[in-house]
Amino acid sequence: MATAAARRICRPRQLSTPITAPRSYSPSTARAPVAATASSAKRASGNTKFVYNVAASYIAKGRPYDPMTHVFHFNPYNRVQPPKPGRSKSSRPESGQDAFFVSRLGTNPNEVALGVADGVGGWMDSGVDPADFSHAFCDYMAQKAFEYRPKTGESAKTTALTARQLMHEGYSAVCHDPSIKAGGSTAIVALLGEGGNAEVANLGDSGFILLRLNGVHAYSEPQTHAFNTPYQLSVVPPSMLLRAAAFGGAQLMDQPRDAEVTQLQLRHGDVLVFASDGLWDNLFNQDILRIVSRTMSMAGAWASTESGIQVVPDLSEYTKPQEIDSSDTGDGGAKTKKKVVTLQSMVAMEIVNAAKAASVNSKLNGPFAKEVSKYYPLESWQGGKEDDICAVVVVVSEEAAPGPVKAKL
Repeated sequence: MATAAARRICRPRQLSTPITAPRSYSPSTARAPVAATASSAKRASGNTKFVYNVAASYIAKGRPYDPMTHVFHFNPYNRVQPPKPGRSKSSRPESGQDAFFVSRLGTNPNEVALGVADGVGGWMDSGVDPADFSHAFCDYMAQKAFEYRPKTGESAKTTALTARQLMHEGYSAVCHDPSIKAGGSTAIVALLGEGGNAEVANLGDSGFILLRLNGVHAYSEPQTHAFNTPYQLSVVPPSMLLRAAAFGGAQLMDQPRDAEVTQLQLRHGDVLVFASDGLWDNLFNQDILRIVSRTMSMAGAWASTESGIQVVPDLSEYTKPQEIDSSDTGDGGAKTKKKVVTLQSMVAMEIVNAAKAASVNSKLNGPFAKEVSKYYPLESWQGGKEDDICAVVVVVSEEAAPGPVKAKL
């Protein structure tokens, strides 16, 4: 029989705050704080622009992972469909309680908004499906980003959309959605500008990592109230609030303003990974770096030279969709189907595949096992932590913009 501490460890993430020490990660574990802004050696000028090549991969807890099926390819020219109350669950990706979105920002196909939300599993104890909150939350943020139109005039700088504001607008929409009675999720939201500037707002224990030329350049720190109790946005029914007021206990109702904001300046060849804790609990930063470096190098996007790792000048040949043959063993026997792959989808699939394997490995201890031993040294947690896993990958490329057209005299 498991001890009380072991049951607390195995239980889904908490809704109320237990009296334990807050969780923190050291640089030697999964992630650590980032305060610095990365300055680019090659700043975007009037004749250059940044292009964000985005793909996502995901898999629900307890489900077999098929890299060629559990993948999303972002096309900035596709229209974002507005969310509908009572939306069908069958239309969701097979990501479990994890959800994600990617949308162009307004009418500019070279500016992108994206995010990952991880539904808090503790709501299942109250008969609530956490996936309803997280998926609706991402749907609303995608809609808000797609419909965004920047203000013009003197006040443009003060009214520009921020990552924290987009998180707030999505959360507000969920709170006013009559089909969402209760629930909660963590959130990480990013806005990627055409000039190579990126703003990331992170609330909870999802997170990001920025990889540059075979090195870890920046990474986020999880926000937690206590062990396995992340910051979270919540919709709490009035009856639950009254019960908490009468009998004690606090409901976690963090706000978008509590999100930690990081500013980044991106470079050609950078790789950004945004993911739920299903990734960070099972892979260390160095694991992710090895996977990304191997994939980028094998594809030819990162090349080893006498002066070190370099990015090839033109990444478009690697990031554009390509068809490959994929075997499908269905009822009619083995069949060959055409599947689309890109450099960014290959990176996403490799990361999720490794995290999935680590999560079910009972012998190799990952970041979560180290956290357990830190806070519960008498407990024996071996191996990975099974969970939903979702990763959104961005491969950054800098391209020359078309110059002004000169009239012939």
